[in-house]
Amino acid sequence: MITFSAAIVCLLAGYFLYGALVERVFSPDGKSEMPCYSKRDGVDYIPIPAWRVFLIQFLNIAGTGPIFGAIMGILFGPSAYLWIVLGCIFAGAVHDYMCGMICVRKGGVSLPEVVGDELGSVVRLLMRVCSLVLLVLVGAVFVTTPASLLDSMTPDSGWLWTNACWIAIILLYYLLATFLPIDKLISKVYPLFGGALLLMALGIGWNIYAAEGWLPELTDGLLESHHPKGLPIFPMLCITIACGAISGFHGTQSPLMARCMTNERYGRPIFYGAMITEGVVALVWAAAAVKFASTLPGEADATAYEKLASMGNPAIVVKEVCTSWMGSVGAVLAVLGVVAAPITSGDTAFRSARLIAADFLHVPQDKAWLRLALCLPLFAIATLLMFVDFNVLWRYFAWFNQTLACITLWAATAWLRRSGRCHWIAFVPALFMTVVCTSYIIIAPEGFQLPLGYGLGAGIALMVALAALFALKRKG
Repeated sequence: MITFSAAIVCLLAGYFLYGALVERVFSPDGKSEMPCYSKRDGVDYIPIPAWRVFLIQFLNIAGTGPIFGAIMGILFGPSAYLWIVLGCIFAGAVHDYMCGMICVRKGGVSLPEVVGDELGSVVRLLMRVCSLVLLVLVGAVFVTTPASLLDSMTPDSGWLWTNACWIAIILLYYLLATFLPIDKLISKVYPLFGGALLLMALGIGWNIYAAEGWLPELTDGLLESHHPKGLPIFPMLCITIACGAISGFHGTQSPLMARCMTNERYGRPIFYGAMITEGVVALVWAAAAVKFASTLPGEADATAYEKLASMGNPAIVVKEVCTSWMGSVGAVLAVLGVVAAPITSGDTAFRSARLIAADFLHVPQDKAWLRLALCLPLFAIATLLMFVDFNVLWRYFAWFNQTLACITLWAATAWLRRSGRCHWIAFVPALFMTVVCTSYIIIAPEGFQLPLGYGLGAGIALMVALAALFALKRKG
């Protein structure tokens, strides 16, 4: 309990202390004209109150990520607490803030254009392709996953409320959310779901202190992995817990809100603050999952980690924890957590994909038929992907996600250096994530499956090479 409480305090302190430092380095201008006014088009560039922008940003980046990832990540032991806190404060929140604010300074352009401006045309093209693939994949999976859950929750009534019916309903909603102006649907629905997700976290957080059970402390084998497959803590933990620590998907979402912010000074609560809030949610679910599992019946010598692993799908864990600790209210919140959250990540994934395509194809989005011209091909591809077995493809998503974050941090580093600002706030996490992403693909089951030593060696070698290249370019 001491470690969990200290971790929450550290996250909050990180917002007020390190967040203030990051903001000072960027130096937001409260008087500059914002893209929502200079490019106002009534569709994507629309001024929205700061509190709504925060809730939309929070739900955009959260979804089920900080819940499911944290539940799986705590199987690595109490080191999960450490990664969430340090990753969130020094990497994830910096990544989200810099990405969002640089987008504001560049007029609200999409992530690939930001990265391309700083790292060159080859990287720009790579980011365009990777971002679109990532977003369409996310959108497709976040159709099939909630549709399957809804199908299991509703009674069998012939063709109605079947899996295919739910897929059609979710796709229709996605099309509307992608096509309509952001203030017509997303701006109205997201604050409600964002508030529900926060309410669920508060309720679970209260029960972490009130309910019976066991919680790990940092002294309980900090470097000992309890993963059922025997996976090493590093770099596997840093890939397993992405949302809640650092996630490249966030970089594709921040430009959506950069086009709606009404003042640069709202950047820290919206971008840095939403990431810290997500970190709190991740901490809550990491602790709740292992504490709840510790009270379950099982073999006499079974640990809480073993009981948690035996529960299977994280969605089951969410449902059991919510209903056991919060009754009927918890059941409703569980539905929102495991169904509404992925849907609200899927719709903005498609919207971001439309905007990225519009940016590099130079297609204005003020006319309805132009938006449809970009939306329909994206949805056609996603529909085809639903017939593909995602078991293999989805395993690569986590790595692509963190690699995207790594590249974005390097772009932020270049922007800060070129602007004469302290680039170390982005440079250090960029170096760390370089080692994480490189070593993971070298040793992972879906990668080259080489020994950990080879992975770490390759990761460190690439980190040193990129640092040297960065230093040489600086001198040049």
